[in-house]
Amino acid sequence: MTGTLISLISILIGIIAANATGFLIQKYSFGVIGNTIVGVFGSILFIKTFGRLGFNPWSIMNDGDFDSFRLIINLVVSAVGGALGLVLAKMIYNKFNKS
Repeated sequence: MTGTLISLISILIGIIAANATGFLIQKYSFGVIGNTIVGVFGSILFIKTFGRLGFNPWSIMNDGDFDSFRLIINLVVSAVGGALGLVLAKMIYNKFNKS
């Protein structure tokens, strides 16, 4: 696996988590396309933030050596980022659209 492939898988996990959260908790849903967009950005934001601690894709592929524990942490953080990104985006959306 390369670092780029790990990044793409992480983003895909974030998309799936955001869509699953939107499906399970309807009040936080933006629809499939909105959930997908928020999942991408939430996943990237959390991976970039958490990657500073050593869980970025290039640390997982440390000189060709594969670290599966770091990959699992990366994927979990990506899923949490997609779900929390959706919740935060909906809260901001509701805050701005109060009438």
